[in-house]
Amino acid sequence: MQHSIRKPVELAWFAALCDDDYQFLGVPDSKLASSWLHCSDIVLRAEENGFDNVLLPSGFELGIDATTFAAAASVVTERIKLLLAVRTGEVVVPQLARQISTLQDISAGRLTINAISSDIPGQSLPSEARYRRTTEYFGAVKSLLNTGRVDIDGEFVQLHIDAPRVSRNQASLGFGAPPIYFGGLSSEARECAAHIADVYLMWPDITANVASVRTDVESRAAAVGRTMRYGWRSHVVVRETEAEAREAARLLLSRLDDETGAAIRAKSLDSKSAGVTRQSELRDNADADGYIERHLWAGVGRARSGAGVAIVGDPDQVTAKINELIDAGIDAFIFSGYPHLDECDLFAKYVLPNIEHAPLVA
Repeated sequence: MQHSIRKPVELAWFAALCDDDYQFLGVPDSKLASSWLHCSDIVLRAEENGFDNVLLPSGFELGIDATTFAAAASVVTERIKLLLAVRTGEVVVPQLARQISTLQDISAGRLTINAISSDIPGQSLPSEARYRRTTEYFGAVKSLLNTGRVDIDGEFVQLHIDAPRVSRNQASLGFGAPPIYFGGLSSEARECAAHIADVYLMWPDITANVASVRTDVESRAAAVGRTMRYGWRSHVVVRETEAEAREAARLLLSRLDDETGAAIRAKSLDSKSAGVTRQSELRDNADADGYIERHLWAGVGRARSGAGVAIVGDPDQVTAKINELIDAGIDAFIFSGYPHLDECDLFAKYVLPNIEHAPLVA
């Protein structure tokens, strides 16, 4: 029996730019290491399989540069949107505006932005300060791209400047600031989202908590005269039967030891955030097989700092879980799975036909 979803949602895949593609979690495989050839194969497969968007994640110690990759991916793709992760402060505001506008030019307006508020290499700020910086930073970027000018004397950004020519040109074509996807669980993160985000991203949790967070962020946005959409970022393991899916999840962890998993998690620049802490809590409270609900498996988090939960099941079960999340107010999904090429094909075969989907922004 197939389930139909009641409203179109955006479905995105994940390009694994940060050395996080595995056959077995925690076991490096040179064929799956982040490179242009491997990661572009994932992007092209996602486009071929019909996904609406693809996340291009950003790290520092791990993987390859996301902005450079996005420029190249813009040339070899035709339809799929590109969700470029940008870490606040790594590039000064005017240069980021220039980069975004150039990428919009290359991609014919297919760029979307995942704003990240983690520490940057060589610099560490308290959580509250990081989110204040992110609010100023992306507020200034949006002003340049949408109005052609920014005037700000903030705590972190002091800037009085006109937008670069390429940004003014793109704005005249209708390509101002691209949609900003942003996630963070702390109160400061939610307040930042209320001011700058177009899509508030949530890592996996039980559905009641997802709905509660959505309600809180919605009220914060309304208080500053804004509305937004809501997204879910998780992994997925889908197979023809539930037993096969659970066995695939078990095999994924079969060669991982705790020391290796902890070392992988510690390399992330956001390894101590509120969101990461919540993912750890879910993992700690899971059953003996790592499940926090029948179809939510926290095993991935043993070797991953960020989103550490997967939807696991047969096609009907995975589709039903997506329906449940849509009923809780989710508008967009970013999925990944291991290895990313293989799971992309399996999701496209077993789940994508059941889901009415389209980009959030045409």
